[in-house]
Amino acid sequence: MKIKEIYELAIELGRKNDIRTEDELNDLLKRNQKEYEELKEDQKKEYDKEKLTNPYSDTRILYGDENREVKRILVGIDMEIGEVMLADRLSERGKPIDLIIAHHPEGKALAALHEVMHLQEDMLFRYGVPINVAEGIMSSRINEVKRNLMPLNHNRAVDAAKLLDIPIMCIHTPADNMVTTYLQKKFDEKKPKTLDDVVKLLKEEPEYSEAVKYNAGPAIIIGNKKRRAGKVFVDMTGGTGGSERAYEKLAQAGVGTVVVMHIGEKHRKEAEKHHINVIIAGHMASDSLGMNLILDKIEERGVEILPCSGLLRYKR
Repeated sequence: MKIKEIYELAIELGRKNDIRTEDELNDLLKRNQKEYEELKEDQKKEYDKEKLTNPYSDTRILYGDENREVKRILVGIDMEIGEVMLADRLSERGKPIDLIIAHHPEGKALAALHEVMHLQEDMLFRYGVPINVAEGIMSSRINEVKRNLMPLNHNRAVDAAKLLDIPIMCIHTPADNMVTTYLQKKFDEKKPKTLDDVVKLLKEEPEYSEAVKYNAGPAIIIGNKKRRAGKVFVDMTGGTGGSERAYEKLAQAGVGTVVVMHIGEKHRKEAEKHHINVIIAGHMASDSLGMNLILDKIEERGVEILPCSGLLRYKR
């Protein structure tokens, strides 16, 4: 496959597993197109034109010729300078690495992470929170994340990859969409009665059962294994953690249990305050499941996958 084909496949899979409809995603791209057309010529030079065809600002080809043929990829959850050096070392030892794929965004994709958080507004809406309330809840949180991203040294790993001439890209929200849809469908079909049932269903997936061995598997954070699950909401996409104020609205909308990758202390306290059960599925395991669903499609086309940096590689 060419790098461009891998990139386009990831976006396609992300869109197919997005909680938003195809029409809604197309409307988003049309709004971006209109925004671009209304810019002055000097502003158009600064505009990220990928936003005209890709609804995920945290998924980008960060360096490399998009037409380069790829036979072997080094893939991990966090691909920093150490992993870039690992790719170069593997190439020296007879395993040429044609492309590095990170799950967590790097470079300009990290700097624009906050833009994908609007997806969470639609997720809240789908679970019964009025869209005006969802947008109001998320507005301050999105701006907070934007400010927190500003001082970061976004391009460290990308700069290293450039110096060693190793193409690098990241696939974030498309993979998170994959794991969210996959698990939500499973819970909707199986209808677990208790929190223990939810945990058992998670452990049926090899990524989660493997993570248990590393003390990083599913854990009940609020509630106990005998407590009834009620309506289960899988909250694993949309850039990063949303607003803690969402838990009150989710409780009012009838959500009983939230399954997340991770949770901050402010969020945990709000969930507990509003009697919502919380299960942490596990960060690396959840990211691995989402990535694996994409990597399977890439591997089917004859590309070798070398997992590293927290990626628990299992094929389906």
